[in-house]
Amino acid sequence: MANYLYGPYDDGPDPLAAPYDVREALDEMGERILGGDNTRDALRDLLRRGWQDRQGLDDLMRRVRERQRELRNAGRLDGMLDQARELLDEALETERGALFPDPSDDARLREAELDNLPNDTSRAIRQLAEYDWQSQAAREKFEQLRDLLRREVLDSQFQGMKQSLENPDPAAMQRVKDMLADLRQMLDADTRGEHTQQDFDQFMGQYGDMFPDSPQNLEELVDSLTRRMQAAQRLLESLTDEQREELANLMATAMEDAGLAAELSALGDALRARRPELGQRQPGVRMSGGQPLGLGDATSAVADLADLADVESALGQDYAGANLEDVDEEAVRRALGRQAVDDLQALRRLERELQRQGYLAGDGGNLELTPKAVRRLGDTALRRVFAGLADGMRSGDHDRRDAGQAGDTTGATREWEFGDEQPIDVPGTVRSALLRSAAEGVGRGRVRLTAQDFRVAETERRSAAAVCLLVDLSYSMALRGTWAVAKQTALALHALLRSKYPQDAIQVVGFSNYARELHETELAGLGWDMVQGTNLHHALMIAGRHLDKHPEHEPVVLIVTDGEPTAHLMRDGRPWFDWPPAPETIELTLAEVDKMTRRHAALNIFMLADDDRLAAFVDNVAKRNGGRVLRATPEHLGEYVVNDFLRTRGARRRR
Repeated sequence: MANYLYGPYDDGPDPLAAPYDVREALDEMGERILGGDNTRDALRDLLRRGWQDRQGLDDLMRRVRERQRELRNAGRLDGMLDQARELLDEALETERGALFPDPSDDARLREAELDNLPNDTSRAIRQLAEYDWQSQAAREKFEQLRDLLRREVLDSQFQGMKQSLENPDPAAMQRVKDMLADLRQMLDADTRGEHTQQDFDQFMGQYGDMFPDSPQNLEELVDSLTRRMQAAQRLLESLTDEQREELANLMATAMEDAGLAAELSALGDALRARRPELGQRQPGVRMSGGQPLGLGDATSAVADLADLADVESALGQDYAGANLEDVDEEAVRRALGRQAVDDLQALRRLERELQRQGYLAGDGGNLELTPKAVRRLGDTALRRVFAGLADGMRSGDHDRRDAGQAGDTTGATREWEFGDEQPIDVPGTVRSALLRSAAEGVGRGRVRLTAQDFRVAETERRSAAAVCLLVDLSYSMALRGTWAVAKQTALALHALLRSKYPQDAIQVVGFSNYARELHETELAGLGWDMVQGTNLHHALMIAGRHLDKHPEHEPVVLIVTDGEPTAHLMRDGRPWFDWPPAPETIELTLAEVDKMTRRHAALNIFMLADDDRLAAFVDNVAKRNGGRVLRATPEHLGEYVVNDFLRTRGARRRR
């Protein structure tokens, strides 16, 4: 009997997981794009705000800045100097206390030697290295100072080294020397191309406790050491000239005292050869806390501040070609924790999936919506329109009971003819072949299909419409906040015809000083025209040509505008603008209206502004043409237009 072991699946992505659905994210982007943003800015806004239950870039930036404030208030960077001076003063005071009762000349000479010590702490420590302490307590205090300096300086170069050297031990210090020598040999071997991962693993097996960040290879170790060295440089640059010199001397004294000066110098040279940026001057930082920090802790704080500055810049995405891949996950983890990394990965996946699933195309600053994305925005706009319509307004199929194409089946069938597009009636076709085969005496079990056997299902024929939507592109549409809803309306109408009336022919015409046809794929990212003129005359000319191309279709013309005509097309093809409108502009526009009337095309006009001159003009159009005038509020424009289209098509169907 076979035994089975069950456990979590860990061999790649979960094969049973639901597809990553980014359509709602695209809809959120669509709101900004339709409002005038470009695709890159709309995506950036979505990533800033976050999506679903994941924090966005703005939330991560807020946490970065909070962490920066915490670190800047954590303590003073010159704390090592204070600690060293304090311990030295304690040792000297204890020694003087032991010498004072001694009446000998030797005691007076020792006091004089102590009185003549340099004010510089590092030089005083170097001079006292050979001093014969009379007080055991003072000797221990001085050794405590020297040990503290060794541990702090090493911790400033190798994070966590202070903990490894908590107990002063010659063997522990020798182990540090051995580590430095082995590390330099490993770097030299890598320079010669002789280093292997096995060498690194052996090194970490021996000295791994000295590197708490657990690098996985030599490059990660070099990155960690480089980060630490740069932080130490920034710390020194953050001090005054006097403090910088004193601390540098203290560090040099400590390493000479420990016998590590030569090894650390050689290691620094090797790292600078691999990382040229170490030779560049590093900017200082400001810290205002009252608590003095040890050298290792101060270096860690400066390193964290540098990480946070880099993370802040990357999260800001305010530079050319910005991409979430620029954000260092390890720096985010160090600064904000694992949850922040998960949020960042979710945002990265969202950006990738929008492109992988075919909604966005391009990269860097040249990001564009694909036709698939535009269709999705249209479908979403249409759903919102229908959500706002009353139930009684949702009818509008325009069917005619006539055998033809594009409708539902009637139940009847007929023989197939060349050019038929109706669905094949499979049972009827097979039955026809069987009857013919039996009549021809074909052997049992063998049936051959011929062209005359095929039968097709008859369908209800649907009348077709030639639909023209004329949309005002003038700058006033943007000023009144109606431009986005006008584009949503155009996309919704496209989606309606594509899904329910594929036999219809739609044309969207935008007009400002000129008029031009607008294709569905360019509608989403289309901006308004910052020019003068509302050239309805030219728009009606283009719409008329569209209707003339489809003489068998029922004409439907819808006009969305917020102003009377103020421009017309002259004979030489140039636009003419005038305000108040020139008589010729009104005359030519009404002439195109009369042509539409002769085409039996009613013009239904949606007014988006309460303007007396516009009202007078559209009322004149309605009287001449027989169309309707609707005063639409911007927030309900889509519902007005779609409902009017359905009402018009339904009325024509019932005629």
